[in-house]
Amino acid sequence: MNAPTDLLDDDTLEPPAEARGPRGIQSIEVGGQLLLALAHHGRPLALKDLAREAAMSPAKAHPYLVSFQKIGLVEQEASSGRYGLGPLALQMGLIGLQQYDPVRLATPVIDDLALQTGLTVAIVLWGNRGSTVVRVAEAPNPVHVSMRHGTVMSLRDTASGRLFAALLPAAHVDAAMGAEAGTLRADAAFQNELNAIRHGALARVDGIAVPGVTGLAAPVFDSRGHLVLGLTAIGPSATFDSSDQGAVAQALTREAKALSTRLGWREGSAQTAC
Repeated sequence: MNAPTDLLDDDTLEPPAEARGPRGIQSIEVGGQLLLALAHHGRPLALKDLAREAAMSPAKAHPYLVSFQKIGLVEQEASSGRYGLGPLALQMGLIGLQQYDPVRLATPVIDDLALQTGLTVAIVLWGNRGSTVVRVAEAPNPVHVSMRHGTVMSLRDTASGRLFAALLPAAHVDAAMGAEAGTLRADAAFQNELNAIRHGALARVDGIAVPGVTGLAAPVFDSRGHLVLGLTAIGPSATFDSSDQGAVAQALTREAKALSTRLGWREGSAQTAC
């Protein structure tokens, strides 16, 4: 006789040892689907909607929610009866964000990207003098370009610079540009490039700063949608496909989004100035 479906979350009903990894508590993993659903939607949900998102019946979901309420992971609105994340979940989220250093998280990512793409990949932050390289992962065959720790990238002529020029507040950018700011504000082609970046395109340059060298940069955002760093790849223009559908663009975008998610950013949230 087959076991009822709703019993499959019992701690004692685990698959054979050879079919699983380290032993866990299956009921916690099942109940965790409710927390994942609340985090994904970012708003309180009715019991039937929450249970549906977690792929379980309301009768099965309710005991989990009662237990989560007792420890503060979930709370129920008195007026509507909807369930949302509780105070403990919020505290855990804030503490988690405080523990995350964006540069530390991004450092192994650029090492992997350099190996995947065969290009030099860097982490770029906004510093006192503008967009500044803080980490570099060299390509297997390095490009001889001045992209070293501490290098300040041109806001007009590099992919990194354009990324920050597009996504930072105008006052920050104008201060870094100095006397050049007015000229670039009047440059329609340059402003069109920045607008494209603001609407979700990657920042790119092809042979502008250095003839024969192409650059591509993707933004990493924090929980407020603020730009915290850029992932920038550079390589020879002859072999660098910088199109949005190219392998490099896809890899940069994927890793930038993954880092942003770890920093609390949610897909579809507004990208605001920092």
